[in-house]
Amino acid sequence: MDEQLKIILSGGGTGGHIYPAVAVAEALKRRLGEGVKILFVGARGKMEMEKVPALGYDIVGLPVAGLQRRLSLRNLLLPFKVAQSVRMAARTIKQFGADVVVGFGGYASAPVLWAAQRRGVPTVIQEQNSYAGVTNKIVGRRARRICVAYQGMERFFPTERIVLTGNPLRGNFSTAVDRGEALQYFGLKEGVPVVLVVGGSLGTRTLNEMMKRWVDDITAKGDMQVIWQTGKYYAPEMEAFMAGRSNRGIWRGAFIERMDLAYAAADLVVSRSGAGAVSELCLAGKPALFVPSPNVAEDHQTANALALVDKEAADMIPDAVAAERAIPLVRRMLSEPKRLRALSANIGALAIPDSADRVAGEILKVLEETRPAAAAAVENRSGRAGS
Repeated sequence: MDEQLKIILSGGGTGGHIYPAVAVAEALKRRLGEGVKILFVGARGKMEMEKVPALGYDIVGLPVAGLQRRLSLRNLLLPFKVAQSVRMAARTIKQFGADVVVGFGGYASAPVLWAAQRRGVPTVIQEQNSYAGVTNKIVGRRARRICVAYQGMERFFPTERIVLTGNPLRGNFSTAVDRGEALQYFGLKEGVPVVLVVGGSLGTRTLNEMMKRWVDDITAKGDMQVIWQTGKYYAPEMEAFMAGRSNRGIWRGAFIERMDLAYAAADLVVSRSGAGAVSELCLAGKPALFVPSPNVAEDHQTANALALVDKEAADMIPDAVAAERAIPLVRRMLSEPKRLRALSANIGALAIPDSADRVAGEILKVLEETRPAAAAAVENRSGRAGS
């Protein structure tokens, strides 16, 4: 008997789909060691095709692409790319000998999940948002397990197959990081509140426009300090804007290498409300002002933010007014330390620090249900190796 479980993990297009899959791969490796063989399936031309091999995993790229939200000739080619991707996914599943396929969202997950379900291979999906996407609602009907990050997902999926696991994350978001070290890292001082403004690795136009609108006022008053991640896309524009301006109390960079220190330094975080950002803030236990992106499917970032606002675990401001009104709201929030402490406690209570292990556990339960002999053999061998 082949004492090695073969698992396909599929997702991509953005870090929010890639890194949860990688976190689960790492959890499976920790648990099973050489007893598991993992293959990623992504979309050609997307960041996973570079990031995943760099982390030591094999990946197959499908030609699938996303629907363009504006009129485009490329949309006419989409059905053909989807059909080709489903055929390639089916071939990959057969050649690899997959025991289970796990989807994390993104362009590539739909074809590989459809192909797996058509071949009778068990599937697991991980829905990261509080409002399920169209694809996951479809494939969720036949998935063995649906791992979710929010309560109330019964409106989208069969209740008996839903498991609350949280969103798997890579990195350190511990609340035990020393704040003094964090302030020193960013060149900031004690005694003045710190606001972290972060809009993802590429950046967010609204949050950068907010900083352009208010940075002179912030540096003149000196009533707050800011860690400002501009994002790679906007970095040259923000560099040119800040030329000749005061940087007093402002750390600015295209990317923050040490997010653990950024969270440790921050008294308040202004952020988009993508699934990964929300989960990080829960783990860090940081008060947040969410500015949901209006440019996402089903407006799911607003749904994510409202799920926390309803629990008094965060505040929210619409994207359309954020550039003008977010900083005055930030100042009001900073002036209410008791409420900031309550927000911190409430958002921290929603954290699920072992999410990757929970998802890995559900995958193995599905394997025990569908391939009990193989799963037991691998678990036993892994147990002997670790003893």
